[in-house]
Amino acid sequence: MAVDFATKAVLDQMVSAGGKALHESTPEEARALGKAFAAMAGPAPTMARAEDHEVAVAGGVVPVRVLVPLQGARGVIVYLHGGGWVIGAIDEFDTMARKLAERTSCAVVVVGYRLAPEHRYPVAVDDSYAALEWTAAHLKEITGRDDVALIVAGDSAGGNLAAIMALRARDRNGPKIALQVLIYPVTDANLDRPSCTDPENQLILTRDAMVWFWDHYAPDASRRAEPDASPLRAASLAGLPPAVVLTAEYDVLRDEGEAYAERLKEAGVPVDFKRHAGQMHGFFTFLLLPGSERGFQHVVKAVRACTIRHSQSQPAQRAN
Repeated sequence: MAVDFATKAVLDQMVSAGGKALHESTPEEARALGKAFAAMAGPAPTMARAEDHEVAVAGGVVPVRVLVPLQGARGVIVYLHGGGWVIGAIDEFDTMARKLAERTSCAVVVVGYRLAPEHRYPVAVDDSYAALEWTAAHLKEITGRDDVALIVAGDSAGGNLAAIMALRARDRNGPKIALQVLIYPVTDANLDRPSCTDPENQLILTRDAMVWFWDHYAPDASRRAEPDASPLRAASLAGLPPAVVLTAEYDVLRDEGEAYAERLKEAGVPVDFKRHAGQMHGFFTFLLLPGSERGFQHVVKAVRACTIRHSQSQPAQRAN
């Protein structure tokens, strides 16, 4: 099917507004565009608690925002935002994260990992893992219990980081992750897959933009094959937590996301996969689009099922 009507309307508005292509912009100009998109998110659900913290890392700190929904939290989602490792910030994903918290009945920890080109690969990976470990150590403070499900999730470059968090946690005997939610993730630095070169997919995200992102994030091309950059190239995906993988029909990243889902399945990892027809890259976080609601319904259902399974697997909590 063609790109859906609502998506086409957004694309037409962007064309009429003019402006530079992303790959012709400076990082500062691209970040301003990201803020403009965030302003379209609409009203944010009220939370029981919204707290900002800082996680100490080598060379600085990583901000995290803890969002706890009014009904309490039966799990915790560590959310890693998209933006090609170059753009994006906690405030720009606040409304989306609040909606995710409200709909899933989970606390959401949004991670403000440091951005390229000021902080190149693997800083974003190290920052994200530090935030994951911090969250795992503070489950009781966040939810009132220390035995709730811990989930990693992210979109686009954040999906890349979420996949890598699952790999790192496995390989380093790190936090026990109950579910990984990968929303049109970057999984490989190979930019010559059919979906990446297809003219019909050069919409809000283009192949040229991905070249620009990779050049800012990991300018040493020889390092892009490392699993901490391209998780599809990990030697094994066995033993990873169950995965939810969403892709978009009209997305340059479609093929690499679907290749990752297939490799997970081949490794024996349970995978809940769906290609969202008529959607472009970014549909999940464009909250005004009908496709975003369908993506949310998919993720919410999977997260709720995960928290129920996890709760049923835990011994009964003794009263204090």
